Amino acid sequence: MGINNNPHGNGKRVDSVAIIMDGNGRWATKRGLPRTDGHIAGAKAAAAVPRLFREYGVHHLTLYAFSTENWKRPKDEVEALMDLIYQYIDDAVIPALKKDEELCVRFIGDKSALSEELRQKCIEAEKFRESGSYFCNIALNYGGRAEIVNAVNRAIADGNTIVSEELLSIYMYTGGSPDPDIIIRTGGDFRISNFLLWQCAYSEIIILDTLWPDFGKEDVEKCMEEFYSRNRRFGGLDVDGSESEA
Repeated sequence: MGINNNPHGNGKRVDSVAIIMDGNGRWATKRGLPRTDGHIAGAKAAAAVPRLFREYGVHHLTLYAFSTENWKRPKDEVEALMDLIYQYIDDAVIPALKKDEELCVRFIGDKSALSEELRQKCIEAEKFRESGSYFCNIALNYGGRAEIVNAVNRAIADGNTIVSEELLSIYMYTGGSPDPDIIIRTGGDFRISNFLLWQCAYSEIIILDTLWPDFGKEDVEKCMEEFYSRNRRFGGLDVDGSESEA
């Protein structure tokens, strides 16, 4: 089933989805495995998910891979994550780009804190194809507050003395991508965790108990059905004229 076959017939369309991929560590712990095994399983889920959403006509997907706060984790876990991300780009991202002529990948966040090898691997993926019909943003060393500060500073550095919402959106890491229609968080926690703070103003937030390594087609279908069932008013009125709750 695809987005063009909306079962509710209400004309809703999803162009952009963002995902907080949470629960790798808990997935591993439940199975008596090291946390790193959970991250490996999570990387496999991340490799499969763009295709699942593409079946629904989603053209922009943003995956929260590593936050600015994740550096607080144990050093060995952080190092394992960085190695895994490098391997994920090599084993999943680059092959996907070679196979799919319409796919583009961007890494959003502050790359300055990454190793030179990982930065170059990110650049390799980004430069592989810079224009297409489908975009996957991978948020790496990303923080929503830092993104806003960075955008303001860049706008000022370019000589802007007054910053509008429209202008600031251009300077965001996600500049050029639409704000997410849906933000999905796996793992059951009800937090936004410093993710896309500027962009999520009117995103529909969907919380799943599913731990990220178990995320699959049925979860995608559940999220899309939930989105279709919601009434998006963006602060306006319903068709019958009743007031929105903002």
